[in-house]
Amino acid sequence: MHIREVTSVAKKAKIMVVDDDQDMVDVIRLVLESADYEVASAYNVEQAFEVLESFRPDLILLDVMMPEGTEGFHFVWKLRNTYPPELAQTPIIILSAIHGTTRLRFYPEQTDGTYKPGEFLPVQGFIDKPADPHNLLEKIEQVLKLWA
Repeated sequence: MHIREVTSVAKKAKIMVVDDDQDMVDVIRLVLESADYEVASAYNVEQAFEVLESFRPDLILLDVMMPEGTEGFHFVWKLRNTYPPELAQTPIIILSAIHGTTRLRFYPEQTDGTYKPGEFLPVQGFIDKPADPHNLLEKIEQVLKLWA
């Protein structure tokens, strides 16, 4: 059972986009707003935590690689481990181009002895950049329905 409040059918979800690339944020904002989502943005992890507390999103779209390296990873771990449940349990979708440039995967499909499948990074989904708008919206709807 999740502590998050269920978003009413009449009201679209609130989504926070965290990415250091302002052009990417603008494109994602257009896609999300065209689907009637309420959108807030942050361009680094510090801003993200400020926006998180004031905006209280229903879902977070998060880039991993930002100016300080792997800031997205640090954001996930700090959120999941130090914030109250009503914020810590906010679903996160990683939106990153890192899979296209490295062999690194964020979500093991089988156990490695340390992590079970799906345990490595506690997020609800991954989308490679650049994201197809249809696929992005489909994944958001899927996560919101499962997480409600």
